[in-house]
Amino acid sequence: MLPIRDHNPSGHRPYVTWGLIAVNIAVFLAYWPAGTDASTAQIFQDWGIVPARISQGQALYTPFTSLFIHGGWFHIGLNMLFLRIFGDNLEAEMGSLRFLGFYLLAGLVAGLMQYLSAVNSTLPVAGASGAVAGVMGGYLLMFPRARVDLLFYLIVAFRVIAVPAWVLLSLWLVLQIYGGLSTPSGSSSVAFWAHVGGFLAGVAMTVRLWRSRGGAVFWRRFHGLPPHPSAEFAVPVVRRRGARLPPPQSRGLFRRDQ
Repeated sequence: MLPIRDHNPSGHRPYVTWGLIAVNIAVFLAYWPAGTDASTAQIFQDWGIVPARISQGQALYTPFTSLFIHGGWFHIGLNMLFLRIFGDNLEAEMGSLRFLGFYLLAGLVAGLMQYLSAVNSTLPVAGASGAVAGVMGGYLLMFPRARVDLLFYLIVAFRVIAVPAWVLLSLWLVLQIYGGLSTPSGSSSVAFWAHVGGFLAGVAMTVRLWRSRGGAVFWRRFHGLPPHPSAEFAVPVVRRRGARLPPPQSRGLFRRDQ
């Protein structure tokens, strides 16, 4: 399953969200491919977080630079997709400059969390996922009942199903904690504890905004949804050749409901 959009576009031009996506893609294209596997690996050693180096007081700039280094098209594609889905509504509530600071600080906390989980590891840590996890955490606190479309691959068809944000994001967080606890420190290619740290930092940094909006009153007023109109999309069911289609009356527009 893959989240593809939420039901309440902000109506606000999310310049920082778009800018972060553009910068990440530009940096990625600047070095990928870097020519050889060795030269690409060196980029991660130089600009990614290597906990053992930080423990020696070296490369202290890498918790920041690592936020813009990605390990492949799938890596950057997922991170930027999640940032696009969850970033616009949060930026609209925070304001662009505050959202930028929020994003970068969540990323730094995520890097610190991953460092503390394996201070002597020589495996580089890189990617925007810790910062994006912070955005997801803030989104969960502000808009727990927002509907998010998930694209499911069902062997013979692709189908889009809407689920509440709290279900999707809570499940994602549980999976990250499980991954971190079940994997020896410093041995995984996935920075589980960076994801957990960024997510929790995002929740914590959004509490003040949530309370300023009225806290539970804000939830009740907008039913746990972003304070923006819902949207409608035509969502076709794409099936493999030869698969039987449902009756025509069961197909048509997928309506986004409040």
